[in-house]
Amino acid sequence: MTRPKALLLGKIDHAGKTWDGLSNVADLVTTQANNRTEFIQECKDGKFDGVVVAYRTFGSFEITGQFDEELVSVLPKSMLFLAHCGAGYDQVDVHACSQRNPPLRVSNVPTAVDDATADVNMFLIIGALRNFNAGMHALREGKWRGVPAPRLGHDPEGKVLGILGMGGIGRNLKRKAEAFGMKVIYHNRRKLSEALAAGAEYVSFDELLAQSDVISLNLPLNPHTRHIIGKPEFEKMKDGVVVVNTARGAVIDEAALVDALDSGKVYSAGLDVFEEEPKIHPGLTQNHNVLLVPHMGTWTVETQTAMEEWAIANVRQAIEQGTLKSIVPEQVDL
Repeated sequence: MTRPKALLLGKIDHAGKTWDGLSNVADLVTTQANNRTEFIQECKDGKFDGVVVAYRTFGSFEITGQFDEELVSVLPKSMLFLAHCGAGYDQVDVHACSQRNPPLRVSNVPTAVDDATADVNMFLIIGALRNFNAGMHALREGKWRGVPAPRLGHDPEGKVLGILGMGGIGRNLKRKAEAFGMKVIYHNRRKLSEALAAGAEYVSFDELLAQSDVISLNLPLNPHTRHIIGKPEFEKMKDGVVVVNTARGAVIDEAALVDALDSGKVYSAGLDVFEEEPKIHPGLTQNHNVLLVPHMGTWTVETQTAMEEWAIANVRQAIEQGTLKSIVPEQVDL
C-alpha cells in the first residue's frame, strides 16, 4: 500500500524531532512555493497528491494566504485533515472546509496558549490601569516622568473586570485577575457551568459594557465578532474605562477606539493585536496612553514548543486513527 503523506506549511522551530518522528507513519513533504499563486499551481500540478493531513503555522499565511473556498477547492482529494498550530484559526474558513467534498477537518491547539496569553493579558491590564506607557515614553526621551507628569493611574484592587469570551484564556485570566483583587464578570454566547465559571458572574453583553472598569477581549474572530466593539459599544461603557485586547485586532473597530481614547471616554488601552497587522493605526502609536505589544501573547519557548507538539499530535492521530485530537468546535458534529 502507498504510504500516506503529511504536508508541512510553515516552519517548525522547536519540535523538529517530533515532526521528523512522523516519518515512521508517513512520508513528509513540504512546499517550495513562495506565494499563494505558486502554491495553488503546486496543488493543480498534483505535487501533493496522497497528502492526508497538512500542518500549518500562522506564518504560513505569507505562502498560502487565507484558507478560503478557492484554496480548499484545489487541495488534493486525499487531504482530509488540517492541523493548525494556533488557538485562533481565523485564517481558515471552517465553513468552506466543512462544505468541501470530502470535508476537510480542522484542528487547533485550544489550551496550550492559555497561560502565556493570560500573562500578557494581565500585564496589559496592570500597565494600562497604571498608565505606565506615558511614563516609560518620557523616560526614554530623557524627561524622567515628563512635563507635565502623566495622569495618575489606578489600582486593580476592587475594579470590575469584564471578560468578553470566557474560554480557556478568559478563565485563566480570571484566576490571575482575582489575585490582584479584581471582581470578574463575563459574557459568552452561552453561560458556563458553575464549575467552569468558578464564581464569575454571567451578565448580558450590554451589562458587561456598562458595569466594567476594565474590559478584556478574549473571543475568537469570525464574521459574528468582527467589530463587536465599535462606536455604539464605547458609548455604553463607563467614562474612563480601560480596554485590553489579546484576541484578534479586528474584534475592535480601531478607528472608533482611537476616537474614544481621544475623547477621554477610554482612559487607556492595552493591545497585543491589531486590525491590520503589522500595520498599526497611527492614532494608537501616537497616543502615549496606549500600551502596545507586537502580538507576543504566545512568545515564549515553552508555549510555542507546547503548541507545536500539540499540532503534531493532531497530525499523527489523523494518520494513525483518522481522527483529530482537538477538532474545532464548528466541526464537532461533522
